[in-house]
Amino acid sequence: MSVNKKMIITPESSEISYADEFDVVVCGYGGAGGCAALEAGRNGAKVLILERASDGGGSTALSSCEMYLGGSGGTSLQKACGFEDSTQNMIDYIELAFEDKGDPEKIKFYAENSCEHFEWIRSLGVNYKEAAHLGRIVVPESNESLLYTGNERAYPFSASSKPVPRGHVPSHEGDFGGKIFFDALKKEVASSGATVSCDSRVLGLVVDANNSICGVSYKKDNIIQHVKAKKGVILTAGGFVMNDEMVSEYLPIQSKFAAPYGNPWDKGDGIQIGMLMNANVINMDEAFFGVYFYPPESLTYGIFVNSSGDRFVNEDSYGARIGYFCSQQDKQKAYLLIQNEDFSPSLYIDKLPVIAVAETFEELEKEAGFEPNTLSATAKKYNDYANAGFDKAFRKDPQWLKEICNPPYALIDYSFDAQRSPLYSQETGPLMFTLGGLETLKTGEVLDKNGEIIPKLFAAGRTTAGLPRTGKGYSSGMSVGDATFFGRMAGMSASTR
Repeated sequence: MSVNKKMIITPESSEISYADEFDVVVCGYGGAGGCAALEAGRNGAKVLILERASDGGGSTALSSCEMYLGGSGGTSLQKACGFEDSTQNMIDYIELAFEDKGDPEKIKFYAENSCEHFEWIRSLGVNYKEAAHLGRIVVPESNESLLYTGNERAYPFSASSKPVPRGHVPSHEGDFGGKIFFDALKKEVASSGATVSCDSRVLGLVVDANNSICGVSYKKDNIIQHVKAKKGVILTAGGFVMNDEMVSEYLPIQSKFAAPYGNPWDKGDGIQIGMLMNANVINMDEAFFGVYFYPPESLTYGIFVNSSGDRFVNEDSYGARIGYFCSQQDKQKAYLLIQNEDFSPSLYIDKLPVIAVAETFEELEKEAGFEPNTLSATAKKYNDYANAGFDKAFRKDPQWLKEICNPPYALIDYSFDAQRSPLYSQETGPLMFTLGGLETLKTGEVLDKNGEIIPKLFAAGRTTAGLPRTGKGYSSGMSVGDATFFGRMAGMSASTR
């Protein structure tokens, strides 16, 4: 695609007048940018943060701030809650989650160092309660800080790695962990001496005659300014989900049924600036979107079927994985078959249509418009599995295997064009954010199309293709964990050049 014409490369010449000079210029002040700036400042660098919005925070501050952490025997929180988590166990899980999409070096590096990262987060003053919530939840309902936020207990992951909860969330009641974390980070960034310039849109880079990076161009108060970057520039401007042109090009199928989710400035600016420097972009066709149908967790006893009446996923999978498999069904049609005793109203189903209620599977099938002996045959076969205690088709954990035999039965419409939960768009379907971007090393350097390091250019967060690479294998907490961890790595690398 042609990059945004507002993104520019400015040749350094006698006409360039620098307003100031810094060792490191960070472009974007979310979780990745804040952590990059803090580490660079602690390394003695003079740091400038340029933020397009009127304050920092980005998507991190809007999130629950779950961070996916473990390995090295377990974080201090995991250990306090009685869990042990080896580094290899964590690697095995993440590698299976992302299959051939994963970056083995980043996965290994992250697993080896995420315990230290948790202590670094704690050192900012972020509070974690040493208690675990082990039920099936989407966002924290109470103030426990350790959660299962992925597919650890579901097949095939439970067969290849020991299930361990790795979702670490600041202690609070309510869904505002991101604000807690970012307020603490912001305070530390301020004390580090970094200069923060908000309402400042980065336009591009200043380069010399050899195309080497010299500085950054940005617009503030309708005035274009230039600052010199002596050691490096770090791109941490978020993903591209709010850029309709980029979404249409890289995610044409997903854009037909998913709604963008992120902060308003996820416009792909950092990615486009990198592309102007011949940076390689990867994984651009991957995005997250989820189908969350719990709590109540009793709905897990139900079964998902497609428009042919066939099951297509083990229902104890995490919402992101279920969302991926729903997206693979014809016209993204998906339905949840449940029995009366397992149903109770909740935030996640109150606005979803119940398309049929009946006393028998055959009546339910007919009322919902399925072909004869499709939905009913699937339900009966599932009951055989439940009675035998083994789900031969999808290996759903025996904990969630229960015969569906107490009518009335209901069929809830989870088709993407029918979703009307507050977690979904009122117009299109499940919420989506992007998982592709600049290709980087584990230490933050941006690579060009030949696989070579672009001198003085670094990136982290959703501007990059980071740790999480597919919705199919996504676990909540991987994005914030990735952004903050690799943001720190980029800050350390840029400040030591």
